[in-house]
Amino acid sequence: MTVYEEALDLHKKLRGKLEIKSRVKITSKKDLSLAYTPGVAEPCKKIAENKELVYEYTNKWNTVAVISDGSAVLGLGNIGPLAGLPVMEGKSILFKEFANIDSIPIILATQDENEIIKTVKNIAPSFGGINLEDISAPRCFHIEEALQDIGIPVFHDDQHGTEIVVFAALLNAAKALKKDFRKLKVVISGAGAAGVAVTKALLCVDAGDSPVEDVILCDSKGIIYRGRENLDESKEKISKITNKENRKGSLIDALKDVDVFIGLSKGGLLNKDIVKSMNKDPIIFAMANPTPEILPEEAYAGGAAIVGTGRSDYPNQINNVLAFPGVFRGALDVRAGKITPEMRFAAALALANSIEPTKDKILPEPFEKDYVEKVADAVKQAYKK
Repeated sequence: MTVYEEALDLHKKLRGKLEIKSRVKITSKKDLSLAYTPGVAEPCKKIAENKELVYEYTNKWNTVAVISDGSAVLGLGNIGPLAGLPVMEGKSILFKEFANIDSIPIILATQDENEIIKTVKNIAPSFGGINLEDISAPRCFHIEEALQDIGIPVFHDDQHGTEIVVFAALLNAAKALKKDFRKLKVVISGAGAAGVAVTKALLCVDAGDSPVEDVILCDSKGIIYRGRENLDESKEKISKITNKENRKGSLIDALKDVDVFIGLSKGGLLNKDIVKSMNKDPIIFAMANPTPEILPEEAYAGGAAIVGTGRSDYPNQINNVLAFPGVFRGALDVRAGKITPEMRFAAALALANSIEPTKDKILPEPFEKDYVEKVADAVKQAYKK
């Protein structure tokens, strides 16, 4: 059986990957009177007097909502909220497994930007944090920005989880190859949520002080450059800080004489001859799932020095599970009102510094869980009220 067939059998057998368990045993009338009526009235009254006590008397302090509208699920596109629910359930169990955070998947029957914002604001009182997931660009940028003032951390994982792990991976890849990170020329394929966020992170737009030399961002129509027609608002803004030489042409044109390829788009875009056109010993992060932009075997045949993918069946898996559990653990522990760029940058540095990198291991393995605590501690230290 293939991994896809096995996964289908698992999901059908379990009928969902989540369940709710009580922390309180209800075996007597006394138990009922303490956990529910009449006893429950007392914490209700206390919270009514002081809203901050909700963190003391309920699970708000350790609960995150994973919210999606199903408009950009994995590499499958706009398959709708119901079809995205298995992913959101999976995200919730990762929160629990890696950071002991309780998480509830919430799929929305709307893809209207304003309705999503309103809905999240209305349900926010139940949660200590909000993880936005698989919402298409450019709406995702507006939605996340509009939710930064609701008093709890709001984190769009496709943007900032990806940004953290890719930044850390590239820092360590450069270190393993003894290359100067600041002199790297980077091409990114994919100008959606992840591509734009990674671009801004590598150029240190919001935080940090060690930008790479240049980033060329490509979408399905080719290189994004200043003056290109029909750019949306997000791409228009990013064109002003990328592509110093204002190169034009296709992704293949962009890759000539650069050091790094980061794929956040779709499978099968590259081959070994394209890799050969890059600078010596290039770094290839082919992260499209389930099929990467180029398979590691072919990338190495083209002269790649380090290859990473989003898949667990190859070395150098670059996966957001290395970021979001630790980020939320740290943010929840300090009761942060938001997750700032400084907190994300600190998380990336902590993740990178959690191992001594080699060509075959630029990031920790997901089950080497020491990195979660290190990321969480870095986030806590970077938080400023």
